[in-house]
Amino acid sequence: MRAIPTLLMCAAVMSLAGCAVGPDFRTPDAPADARYTSGPQPERLDAKDYPSQSLVEGDVPAQWWTLFRNSQLDETIRVALANSPTLTQAQAKLREAQENLAARTSATRFPQVDANFNATRQQVNLQSVGITQFPSPGPFTLYNASVQVSYALDLFGGQRRELEGLQAAVDYQRYEFEAARLSLAANVATAAIREAGLRAQLADTVAMADAQKRQLAIMQQRLGQGGVARVDVQRQQAELAQTQALIPGLSQQIDATRHQLAVYTGQTPAAAQLPEFRLEDMQLPETLPVSLPSELARRRPDIRAAEALLHQASADIGVATANLYPQITLTASGGTQAMRMSDLFNSFNVWSLAAGVVQPVFHGGELRAQKRAKEAAYEASLGAYRQAVLQGLQNVADTLRALDADAGTLQARADNAKQTRDTLAIVNEQYRLGGVSQFTVLDAERQARQAALDLAQARATRLADSAALMQALGGGWWGESETVGSLK
Repeated sequence: MRAIPTLLMCAAVMSLAGCAVGPDFRTPDAPADARYTSGPQPERLDAKDYPSQSLVEGDVPAQWWTLFRNSQLDETIRVALANSPTLTQAQAKLREAQENLAARTSATRFPQVDANFNATRQQVNLQSVGITQFPSPGPFTLYNASVQVSYALDLFGGQRRELEGLQAAVDYQRYEFEAARLSLAANVATAAIREAGLRAQLADTVAMADAQKRQLAIMQQRLGQGGVARVDVQRQQAELAQTQALIPGLSQQIDATRHQLAVYTGQTPAAAQLPEFRLEDMQLPETLPVSLPSELARRRPDIRAAEALLHQASADIGVATANLYPQITLTASGGTQAMRMSDLFNSFNVWSLAAGVVQPVFHGGELRAQKRAKEAAYEASLGAYRQAVLQGLQNVADTLRALDADAGTLQARADNAKQTRDTLAIVNEQYRLGGVSQFTVLDAERQARQAALDLAQARATRLADSAALMQALGGGWWGESETVGSLK
């Protein structure tokens, strides 16, 4: 039995000394561009009477949502990260990949050892084999105990490439988990900002309806005194009805947004405990960090996930290549047989050593076709990786341009809102003095109402695009104090 550990030691040395066939993975080169946009990249976004934003080179903080300085948003995202079923699913998939790697690592790096024990009741008839001089013995029990050891040599690195691929699968699930966390935080922030914007629009609409009600009451009094025509009163009633018709739709959109927030936080819409988000409580981040394009491929988890799939495809080529070479397996066993249990473990009287070699000779081109298929799969994964990088660059470029446009849009809508308010005040005074018709007043009210709604929407869009930029840049997950591979 001393030959067994000696044989296994030699096998281990030979495996470690062997080469790993197939390509060694190399991360593709990062983009060499110095900026994201084709023209000058915006550096400062100004809107008169509203906070300005500066775009500076730097990394996104891990908890980027705190830039909005809203404690209710911070708490809602914390609850979502703790309770979301989506993250639970992503965590489970990561653990599954880790356990698959651990299982296969143990199966390939260590010999397989199995202990066997059996007892057989036998009866031998000597006369059936031509022995008639002796009487046949009675039934007896044969006890057999043995240990079997087997080990597959990894001379050409097929097993090491397999483990490399499984590690890449773990990396893929890890980045998928980080991408899910990033998307969840961004979705919560966007939904909260949307709710805040809708509440501002609802408040403006309700205020406009109240003003129209008061004006309608005055007109009805003047109608009774013969000061206005009935058609003017009917126009005011129609305008009020049109404004009031907007209120249920805005309320429904707020409810739908809160229902979505409930799902994000792992709660049912009926029992969710959520704060009310208001636009005046949201502060625009005055400084937005923007990493270089060359760093984006290391920052966005979806790009890192695509890279992990590319790595796995590279390792699969090595596995398919190793299958073209001889497969060597070493086995050893030792045991004892006895007719009494007390004699079973006195000494090993049965042992064997074996070595098996399987060399593919003719498989009809199957193995080489499999290798070519893995090479094609690698090319497909490389294309998917490049596409992920390009889409990431596009996301950032689009968001930067959107933020630049947001500042201009906000300025224009703020100016328009002020002008329409001033115009409405002048028209109301002219109407009081009898200088303009009721139709002119209604038109001025409509313009003022629409301008106020547009302004609230512009403020919300600027906040939402600021959150979108943080998401497009990768969300700062690499800056967590915990290790990247840990489960949050």
